[in-house]
Amino acid sequence: MPRIESISICAAVVPLDRVTSFATRTVSKREYGLVKVRSSDGVEGIGFCYVGSAAGELLRVAVEQLLAPVLIGQDSYAVEGLWQAMYRESLLQGRSGTVMRAISILDTALWDLNARTHGLPIHKYLGAVELDTVPAYASGGYYLDAKTPQMLGDEMASYVEMGFRAVKMKAGRLSPAEDEARVRAAREAIGPDVELMIDINNGWRDVTEALQFVRRFEQYDPYFIEEPFSPDDVDNHARLAKQTRVPIATGEIGYGRWYHKELLDKEAAAILQTDALVCGGISEWRRIAATAASYGVVMCPHWFHDVHAPLVAATPTARYVEFFWDDQVLNFRRLIDRQLTQKGGRIALHQEPGLGFSFDDDAVAKCGKWTEVR
Repeated sequence: MPRIESISICAAVVPLDRVTSFATRTVSKREYGLVKVRSSDGVEGIGFCYVGSAAGELLRVAVEQLLAPVLIGQDSYAVEGLWQAMYRESLLQGRSGTVMRAISILDTALWDLNARTHGLPIHKYLGAVELDTVPAYASGGYYLDAKTPQMLGDEMASYVEMGFRAVKMKAGRLSPAEDEARVRAAREAIGPDVELMIDINNGWRDVTEALQFVRRFEQYDPYFIEEPFSPDDVDNHARLAKQTRVPIATGEIGYGRWYHKELLDKEAAAILQTDALVCGGISEWRRIAATAASYGVVMCPHWFHDVHAPLVAATPTARYVEFFWDDQVLNFRRLIDRQLTQKGGRIALHQEPGLGFSFDDDAVAKCGKWTEVR
């Protein structure tokens, strides 16, 4: 049986080519946590996550000092047991935030390792619904200096020209009238039959403020309004959901099945955007997806299409993968050796073992340094 022989960790800092803004913050760099888990059979699985725009070293410390000692020497197939062991070990330091992200990427690396050991792409190893492609929406529409509504509309139209039948833009940073102009430009550019998602990035403080925007947006028929409030403000998500016909989507910064069950119990989200590299890994993501299915709630996971495409392929109640066609915002793409591709708004799944790609060692070396635990 394969044993976990070593774990390597890297905190990688990747500058953005152009400073980019959301409703509540401006970003000039991305910090990622990367791990490699090697078995006694010589097979290596990988995991990764976005840590934030600062303090990526926190994840490296969490893996190196807290979690790697739990895994070294253990059977790599004991995925559920190892998840529980990592969670118990980090009760005082974790349960959310960077430590849960560290659990997430180690759990993901174990699934990747085991799928590679068996020579299967991970969507087939998990049990596939889709074998070759999965539906995606094109994500963009960020705030940039001097970017006009017309320019935003042109950007959204360019995604439709690529074949996407669903696109997403940002809102919530400007006044209701100014953001309505952006939404109107996007809808006019893509036409009535393309689904339009609107991401607020936790930009509103209360339902009164939210309705000033949402009432204006409703006429443009959004597919969903994403993250209207702070992720912990579950009650306001539920209140807004009752006062608009637009579905509410959230959960991308949600940690663990218990938080997501609260969203479901309070009818605070019609769509869960649970991120496997945040919530607790592939193991926890699957538990959350199974629970959501019992509530009739669809999964549309948050970015990192490299790991979420195979999860959507293995989940009957998942509808869309969020796809970033270039590396300007999701610049993690610069750190791996093979990219997913799309045609007609559908992502072609890797058919190679595991996740189907590895880190680009030369690119990673420019952004960070590996350390190893044995």
